[in-house]
Amino acid sequence: MTFFSCRPVVIVAALLAMSGIGTAWAEDAFKTFKQLDSSTKMPKLNAFSGALTNPVNANARIVKLQAKLDKDGQPMEQGLQWRVFSPAPGSDGKLPMVASSEGGSAELQLSPGDYFVNVSFGRAGITRKLTVPTDSDVATQVMVLDAGGIVLNAVSGEDTRIKSSKLKFKIYADDAPDEASRSLIMDNVEPNTLLSLNSGVYHVVSEYGSVNAVVRADIKVEAGKITEATLQHRAAQMNFKLVSNPGGEAIADTAWSILTSSGDAVAESVSAFPVLVLSEGNYTAIARNKDKIYQKDFNVKAGVNADVEMVMKDSLQSNQKDTVYDTN
Repeated sequence: MTFFSCRPVVIVAALLAMSGIGTAWAEDAFKTFKQLDSSTKMPKLNAFSGALTNPVNANARIVKLQAKLDKDGQPMEQGLQWRVFSPAPGSDGKLPMVASSEGGSAELQLSPGDYFVNVSFGRAGITRKLTVPTDSDVATQVMVLDAGGIVLNAVSGEDTRIKSSKLKFKIYADDAPDEASRSLIMDNVEPNTLLSLNSGVYHVVSEYGSVNAVVRADIKVEAGKITEATLQHRAAQMNFKLVSNPGGEAIADTAWSILTSSGDAVAESVSAFPVLVLSEGNYTAIARNKDKIYQKDFNVKAGVNADVEMVMKDSLQSNQKDTVYDTN
């Protein structure tokens, strides 16, 4: 896997690995990777009703439907959801669904008239107007999704693997200059999950742990291709413990506060052995046990998971030297 820097001025140490893959291989990859459940994959169709009606009559025509990832690709045979809607609103003001199909190419019986045909593949989708004539056959409807896939992952430091349980991703539309104004497309995305999206540029946010290890990157999704993106966090997992003697057991009922070098509190915990992911930099750990307070400065290096051990002393406050024990 080849890494290259992505907007180093804006995104600190975020590296991406991109691979464009042919359409046939891309479709096969969509079968291999874990997909999100259908409730999450469905694109928003707020103007349509999910209640299925079936006004098919004796004059119904067979309509063949096909979908491609891009215009040069082959018709897809898995993972599609077809929905056909009447253009006449129902009593609820929404367009009623008259036919549906799942899988690959579809053949539906539709009475003469006008319809809206929607096909979705993951989060990618397209809607087209269709007219079924009364006295002639209907040409095969080929719909081009203009879609591709993206697989997200992240490492800490140069190549330290991060547990999947500690990683989450958010995907935003790249439709505004700042994150607060961007449209959130997907939240709580797990690593190594293949997502299907319309082609375009997306703003991806990776969160490692729940404190301050966050990186961002703008990633381009191309039609008919799989994009593999690995973001690089400048962070590490730190394990804290208050002990009576060096190397001893962690003491229970200890309250912890973690401060940055500027004195800002970034994390708190009440645990004998808290485990926190922190971005690279200098910090101070403060431990409170019963009526005593203990303090220690420590440093976080990207990709170096470590123990921060604080030894109890008789004084009400003990300033201890910066010492960490590498646990890799």
